[in-house]
Amino acid sequence: MKVLIVLTSHDELGDTGRKTGFWLEELAAPYYRFKEAGWEVALASPKGGRPPLDPKSNEPGFQTEQTRRFEADAEATAALSNTVRLDSVSADDFDTVFYPGGHGPLWDLAEDAHSARLIETTLRSGKPLAVVCHAPGVLRHTVNEDGTPLVQGKRVTGFANSEEEAVALTEIVPFLVEDELKRLGGVYSKIGDWEPYVVQDGLLITGQNPASSGPAADALVELVDKIGA
Repeated sequence: MKVLIVLTSHDELGDTGRKTGFWLEELAAPYYRFKEAGWEVALASPKGGRPPLDPKSNEPGFQTEQTRRFEADAEATAALSNTVRLDSVSADDFDTVFYPGGHGPLWDLAEDAHSARLIETTLRSGKPLAVVCHAPGVLRHTVNEDGTPLVQGKRVTGFANSEEEAVALTEIVPFLVEDELKRLGGVYSKIGDWEPYVVQDGLLITGQNPASSGPAADALVELVDKIGA
């Protein structure tokens, strides 16, 4: 099995002068879930090369066993330094796709036509796809074959308004993930802030926050295995 992990290339946190990017735990935990399943892992980003890491995600309070393992893993860090350009990949070459979050995707991947086509093609091909934390925001311009929003009528989760408020970025982000999923007709649900929560509806798996990234990856592995069985 081959999985494509799609990361952000955006590193500016609005006009705050602070940096953002992808959230390390949301890459590291799934990366090792996929490796342990025996999958081949490929990394892509809109600009290619090394995607920006949200510096907060590597502060001591947010480090985990998996993030430390990733940082010390020469193979993993080499792959991260050499992501392929998103516009060069084809959904046909992968069995499934995973999007980690971090605030960066709200600015670039959410507006990226190549990303939207990748998501639409993956799901229409009968392949599963998972998005976690802020990454459900990348679904905002994706549509079904009849032109309706892809998430319309689907059970979904994603970074909650209360979690965005807790990190004091409600007025900084271009849109709120929870509000956007609801606006598009998604059947949004959440649990307590920072608690792991994963929702699966058909081929689409969504996770609420960083703690949900590992469980979302587990759900994706289970679903791919079930489809392949």
